[in-house]
Amino acid sequence: MIVTSEIKTYGWNDQLQTEFQPFADRGLIPGRVIVQQRSHYRLMTDLGELAADMAGRFAHGAGEAGLPVTGDWVACAPRPRESAATIQALLPRSSLFIRKAAGPSQSAQAVAANVDLALLVASLNADLNPRRLERYLAMAWESQVEPMVLLTKADTCTDIETPLAAIRAVAVGAEVHAVSALTGFGMAAVVARLAPGHTAVLLGSSGAGKSTLVNALAGEALMATAAIREGDAHGRHTTTHRELILLPSGALLLDTPGMRELGLWDAQAGLAATFADLETEIDALALDCRFRDCGHQAEPGCAVRRAVEAGRLDSERWQSWIKLKRELAHLVRREDPVAKAAHRKHWIGINKAQRARRRHREQDED
Repeated sequence: MIVTSEIKTYGWNDQLQTEFQPFADRGLIPGRVIVQQRSHYRLMTDLGELAADMAGRFAHGAGEAGLPVTGDWVACAPRPRESAATIQALLPRSSLFIRKAAGPSQSAQAVAANVDLALLVASLNADLNPRRLERYLAMAWESQVEPMVLLTKADTCTDIETPLAAIRAVAVGAEVHAVSALTGFGMAAVVARLAPGHTAVLLGSSGAGKSTLVNALAGEALMATAAIREGDAHGRHTTTHRELILLPSGALLLDTPGMRELGLWDAQAGLAATFADLETEIDALALDCRFRDCGHQAEPGCAVRRAVEAGRLDSERWQSWIKLKRELAHLVRREDPVAKAAHRKHWIGINKAQRARRRHREQDED
């Protein structure tokens, strides 16, 4: 199988070539998903850009998280005369961003695949939210992709250093930069990280300035942009699909729609990496908790909660940590009846201890 320089430009390498050989023996060709709109795809292949859909057998057996997303490499059967192809299989992924699907389904939803760098975008306006960024950081670390936080619209902010310091305090281990895509302020740090053949994904809420960043890095207006609402600093979704863009530098940039809701999925390791500094402090304090398996929530004699109440631990960061741990634990219990039973037993013990403590206090008062 001969692979053209065009597909190599989109990140094809020797490892992928080796993994693809069984599919080549079946007469299939490789393609990378560059646009995803529901079940419709556009692939970059050695035959050029092709419209694609999924083979029925593949789609039926893939499962929600196993369906192709932007950035994926696939094996497809081409139909050159139609400039089209049928996706037959998915190649192994080097990285995968997964979130809990919005709505009642509570299922895993793949967002982007085969990414080398995660650009987590937030705007330097009234909507800047460290708690939301903690979710994105956990998602990136869980995907084993290095995050880089970009605080956009620096040209509209009179005080950059205060929010920079606040976000650096929660983005442990990640670069944090204030940038302006309009004036070019801080953009050199971003360009320096975008290597030819490597893929970066833009993640952030609507109105954060992702589309403006894409246009600045591409050197042309590829993406529509929209003004944010003055009342609450929220924006509208201007990107409606996921698209992989080849930049003039040779780097690849994956733009995604703004996420109104980012539910974590199986992100225990990512959560631990995001809150590594806080968990170190909590582990030391927990040695003085009354219960060895203290969850630092409603248990009596909790040394961690005492530290929070005394101001020795950041209350908002601690509450965010608790909230995300509960969220992930709830997902585990939904899938694992043993975990659900253990959780119930743990809280029965806590409730018994609280009732006994209340009885002793009432007896002392009498």
